[in-house]
Amino acid sequence: MAVNKMEKVTLIAAAEKEEAILQSIQGLQTVEIKDFYHSSVDQSYLDSYFSSNQLMGKAFDKKYYEELLLRIQDALMFMAHFASKEGKKSGIKRQVQTLDFLESSFKREQVVDYLNEIESLKKRLNDVESQRKKLLADEDWLARWQSLDVVPQEVMLNDASLISGSLNTANNQEFLDELKELPFVYAEEIYQSTNHVYYSLIFLKKNEESINGLLNKFSFDKMNYPYDVLPSEAYEQTKKELTSLVEEEKQIKKALAAYREHQEELYFAEEMVYALIHREEAKNHLLNTNYFSLIQGWIPEDEKQNFQETLYGVVPKSELYMVFEQPTSEEIQKDIPVKLKNNKLVAPFEMLTEMYSLPKYDEIDPTPVMTPFYMVFFGMMVADLGYGLLMLIGTLVARKLMVLPRGMKRFVDFFFILSFPTIIWGFIYGSFFGASFPEQLLGINLPFPILSTTEDVNTILLLSVAFGFIQLMTGLMVNGIELTKRKQYLESIGSSFAWQGLLVGILVAVLGTIVLKNNGFLMTGAVIAVISALSIVAVPVIQSKSKAKGIAKGLYELYNLTGYIGDLVSYTRLMALGISGGSIAAAFNMLVEFMPPAARFTVGIILIIALHALNLFLSLLSAYVHGARLQYVEFFGKFYDGGGRAFQPLKTEEKYLNIEKTKIKK
Repeated sequence: MAVNKMEKVTLIAAAEKEEAILQSIQGLQTVEIKDFYHSSVDQSYLDSYFSSNQLMGKAFDKKYYEELLLRIQDALMFMAHFASKEGKKSGIKRQVQTLDFLESSFKREQVVDYLNEIESLKKRLNDVESQRKKLLADEDWLARWQSLDVVPQEVMLNDASLISGSLNTANNQEFLDELKELPFVYAEEIYQSTNHVYYSLIFLKKNEESINGLLNKFSFDKMNYPYDVLPSEAYEQTKKELTSLVEEEKQIKKALAAYREHQEELYFAEEMVYALIHREEAKNHLLNTNYFSLIQGWIPEDEKQNFQETLYGVVPKSELYMVFEQPTSEEIQKDIPVKLKNNKLVAPFEMLTEMYSLPKYDEIDPTPVMTPFYMVFFGMMVADLGYGLLMLIGTLVARKLMVLPRGMKRFVDFFFILSFPTIIWGFIYGSFFGASFPEQLLGINLPFPILSTTEDVNTILLLSVAFGFIQLMTGLMVNGIELTKRKQYLESIGSSFAWQGLLVGILVAVLGTIVLKNNGFLMTGAVIAVISALSIVAVPVIQSKSKAKGIAKGLYELYNLTGYIGDLVSYTRLMALGISGGSIAAAFNMLVEFMPPAARFTVGIILIIALHALNLFLSLLSAYVHGARLQYVEFFGKFYDGGGRAFQPLKTEEKYLNIEKTKIKK
């Protein structure tokens, strides 16, 4: 498979048909709307054929929908917060629906009514909460003054004054000592807390200046009593008001609980409003006049028939102009999006390519070439039958029993496929959760391990380098074929085929010397390597006007041989990670085995599960990261540039639902 071939579709219809057309396109999820006003390619024909007074700006509803979306999200968040306080689950189970279902289930006026009522309840609840906090603070304050048996502002004395307040406990003793020196003052302690002491003082008015000096010295905080009844009566009244507020809060929450029945409608409404916002944004890219709308977009070739049948089912053929065109060379270079097309086995690995960079429209898709190597490398780095079976069972259950978001589903499919090479390499290494396979079963000698991670380390190391050599040769071959297709014959020799010959020649020479001890192989390899090296040097000489510069450039190119050696060394991580993961698992098993029997079958069970879960996570993470690194650095660098722009069709948000693509039933 490869990059999906695209065509440019142009639609012209009456202005009033625009909404229906965009709705159908959104349901199909297969067309990326082109922007007439911010395109990378030449759009000068707009000025030639459309005068500025013909084009019109529409009063789009995007702002209204964005405000409605915020209201829905706020209501759902409030209900979720309320549900969490009540200890109840919130949200909906993900499901698969169509855009038509969303459209039909969206009752705008009813949703707005729900929002108005929920917002009213929320305001009432916030008011109650605010009043309750104030009353609780008042209750706490009045509790400290309950022993005061007068209303301060009602005390009328001819020659004396009454002051009530508090001071810090640290200053209390010194305050009392100085107070004793003033015989014209009567002080009564009302309440004492950890940090403050509360007093009422009665003194002669003629001594007010002295008293104020004393109070200021000790930072005495004078009390301003706001009630017209005794503190004990105000305290009881506050408690009654609190009880009333608690009852009111229960009634509000009871009324709010009734709206849980409409929670799913609000989730669907949020999904639909997202769809409407995307649709309104698409309208900004269209060419609109008073009489018609002109829509252009990119569509995969294999979606054309379904697209035509769907749109002609919405707008009669006589009222819709539709034409498909092949992209121009300028559009291929600057404007066309990229959508990958691969089979079910390869498609999940597209996310690795996307993480690096999508191919350009006229470039090869590296995913199918990369996939078998990544599978082998990943399995070799995890290499445990038990871990592979856990991956298989976990991903299988998730795929069968759950409706997953599309991105998550691809991730689950990715690890589902990778569970099989993990199981195979687990058999090869004879490892099951770090434990070795038995040598005999029912008296039958078993062939496991085929490769021992303790006795066959050198073999595994050579195998890792051999896999790397095969991948490098594959990358060079792909590069050579692509350059040949573009009729860049000299580049294909200098950048690909000559390097293949050099590496193969060195390999044959090394095998002839060390393994086969055959001079014929040594001479054959040397001849191939020398001819290939001369070819690498010769290509720049032929291409350059200055032969001296060509030779210098060719020798510099030949120096890249050290880079290939470094690339091959990088593949030794396949051996290192595979052996380390198995060794750590075996060490965990040994740790539990050394525990006493009573602990081994109690705490030991929990411990071994936790330790293996940690090792599984680290093994999968390491294999995922290092497997990707080998593709990005060692493999892609041989033939792949990337730089494509992702295909972004007009579709829905799919926050809570997976939206099925509209298809014509045959």
